[in-house]
This record gives sequence, structure tokens and C-alpha cells, in this order.
Amino acid sequence: MSEKIDEVQVRKVAKLSRLDLTDTEIKEFTGQLEAILEYVDKMNQLDTEGVEPMAHCLPISNCLREDTVTDSLGADAILANAPQRDGDFFKVPRILDDNSGA
Repeated sequence: MSEKIDEVQVRKVAKLSRLDLTDTEIKEFTGQLEAILEYVDKMNQLDTEGVEPMAHCLPISNCLREDTVTDSLGADAILANAPQRDGDFFKVPRILDDNSGA
């Protein structure tokens, strides 16, 4: 069986993760993590000899459209719903002041 996880280890991981956990949460997470490790230990006991590794349990494939060149929409169509525009450009509020150095 796998090595048991204890509250000291959970507190260490919580500290490294900068999580401020209560004593109740430490006990709860200790039990949950122990259950996860027991489940992984059970899975490690399975005979997987001859079983091909896979990345996903279901057959998946990318459904990509063919990459074809088409006409663009044009500036008027693209900017039709813009809240503000300046000619052929989107107009956005200033976020940097003149002293920003940007």
C-alpha cells in the first residue's frame, strides 16, 4: 500500500501554495487526499500488460475546416458595431497619461 499522507504533509503543501487553511480544512483535505492515494494504489495493482497507452478514453479527432483564402469583410463591416471609431480604426479610451514614458 502507498505511504499514508498526514496532516503535517498537508500543512506543508498548503504553506507552499500560500493557502491559509483552518484545522478543520486540514483534516478534511487529509482524508480526501488519502482516499485519492488509496484509489491510485488500487489502480497500480491492475494488470496492464499488453494494454496500449492512450491519451483519451474516447476516439477523438479534430474537425477542422479546409484553410481557404476568402475576401475580407472590409473596414466598414468590421467597424459597424464599434462603440467609437476614428476613420478605419477602433477608438479606445486612453489608459496611459503623457508622463508614463510609453
